[in-house]
Amino acid sequence: MKCIKFLVLSISATIFVVVSSYWGTKVMALPPVEDIPEEILRTEIITEARSPIDGTRLTAAEYAELQTQLQTSPPPKLNSQIRQKIFLLRIRKALLELFPFLVI
Repeated sequence: MKCIKFLVLSISATIFVVVSSYWGTKVMALPPVEDIPEEILRTEIITEARSPIDGTRLTAAEYAELQTQLQTSPPPKLNSQIRQKIFLLRIRKALLELFPFLVI
C-alpha cells in the first residue's frame, strides 16, 4: 500500500514538474513586438547626436566639429614649475605605496 502511494505521488510530481516547465516557454522565447532587431539598428544612419558636454542635440557636422575641438588639447594653464612639483609628488606617492618603509 505504501509503495503504491509513493509511486502515485512520484508520478504526479513528475507530471506537474514537466507540465509547469513547458508552460511558458513559447512566451519567453520571443522578444517583445515593439523591440527593433539589432540588424536593423546597425544599418540605421545616425544623423543626430548629443553633446558630451551638456547633452544638447547636435547635427552630425556639429558633433564632428565638437569632437575635433575636444581632441585638441588646450595650452597648459599652470606654471611649468608647479606642474613639475605635482609630477614629483605623484611619483613620491606611488613610491610610498610600493615601499611604505621608505622615508622620503
